[in-house]
Amino acid sequence: MSKPVTNTRLQALITEASFGRRHAALARLVNEGGRRRDGLKLRYDSSSVYWWLRGRCPEQPAPELLVEIFSAQLHRPVHLDELGFDQLDPGDGALAFPATVPAAIRTATRLWHSIHQTTDRGQSEPFVRAAVAEAGWRYAFDPHDTALAHRGGPRVEASHIAAVHARGQEFDAMDRRYGGDYSRPYLSLFLTTQVAPLLRGTYTAAVGRDLLQLSADLTARLAFGGYDNGEHGTAQRAWIQALRLAKAAGDQTLGAHILANLATQAIYLEMANEAVRLARAAVSAAGRRPHPLVAARLLATEANAYALTGDLNAFTSSYNRARTALERADRTGPVWVSYFTHAHLAGTGMRSLVQLGRSDLALAYADQALDAPATNQRTRALHTALLATAHAHVGNLDQAVHLGEHACALAGPLQSQRVTGRLRLLADALRRHRTTPLVAAFLERQQHRPE
Repeated sequence: MSKPVTNTRLQALITEASFGRRHAALARLVNEGGRRRDGLKLRYDSSSVYWWLRGRCPEQPAPELLVEIFSAQLHRPVHLDELGFDQLDPGDGALAFPATVPAAIRTATRLWHSIHQTTDRGQSEPFVRAAVAEAGWRYAFDPHDTALAHRGGPRVEASHIAAVHARGQEFDAMDRRYGGDYSRPYLSLFLTTQVAPLLRGTYTAAVGRDLLQLSADLTARLAFGGYDNGEHGTAQRAWIQALRLAKAAGDQTLGAHILANLATQAIYLEMANEAVRLARAAVSAAGRRPHPLVAARLLATEANAYALTGDLNAFTSSYNRARTALERADRTGPVWVSYFTHAHLAGTGMRSLVQLGRSDLALAYADQALDAPATNQRTRALHTALLATAHAHVGNLDQAVHLGEHACALAGPLQSQRVTGRLRLLADALRRHRTTPLVAAFLERQQHRPE
């Protein structure tokens, strides 16, 4: 006995487009579209359409292909929401790990455009806990991509990639000096207007590999800007797409770096088990002999993740391995890890020990943690506020307030929710000493500090 149609919107489109009962013909067009556009071997048939009409939601790119088919047949734009697939959130495709390189490029460029179009930068997509595990699994076990050459718009040469790389360094410096909320709109505009057209151009496999690698790096930086501004859903989506682009480029160490960024986000959100799994996956993904600077950065994240679980021994082991790797490192590693210094490692040690309730031990990292480059305003503000918090925990109130004032001064030009949050933690640590005049005056000033 036939089930009743529940997707009346899709039924109306099928009727309007004169497919009627020719469901097999519609399914064939979807299969042909997938083969032509992405080289996919889709196997939809008339029974697939039968179940779509009765509430099932096909995976991408089938909905996008249906939109193209109906638009061509009806000579008007047809939108995803007209298909009646209510389970499908058209704006949430960036949580998925695209199956092919063309799909990865489309998803990334749409995400860049969406982020650029978001006028309220405090409004973020929801963070979806399960999405990261799926992306990590797909990154590790999906087949390697081989078809990286593309025929499309104007020819892309190595000189174009060099120019994009130079601009990327400028955005990186802007982010570290002024914070993620400041840098993100500029980078999303650049990706949308300058990088997306290159990805749609004509290039060889070698140029395509370099272009995808650079696109992955810039998308990861865009993600970090969202993370720094507290937009965790947006950051999660951008990191997932950066991970997919890194896989397409075959850049094993960049993929590991992005997994470590996802672990860092999990640490910030206090998702201890996810943080450890992601951090260990990052170390594994980097291979047996990564550049020592890459190894140090990954192991530092692993150490911080173990600290979140309360495991002092595991933290110490990973931290010591990170320190050994950093001592062997030179500056010949990938550009995207060149920021990682002894100051960053010491900051990780200090943060981890504060999390472990050992602020007394955290103070030993003070000198190195504060030795961050002057150009990295955000790191200096974060580490100064953290050191002040450690002093507050052990009762060194003069030092805590003195460093707190310095942290507030450093935070002045920054648009960073992480820095704001670190100052709140300092205020919380000092609040139990609020009867002390020095502390009371500082807390009063903090209360009136603009965020």
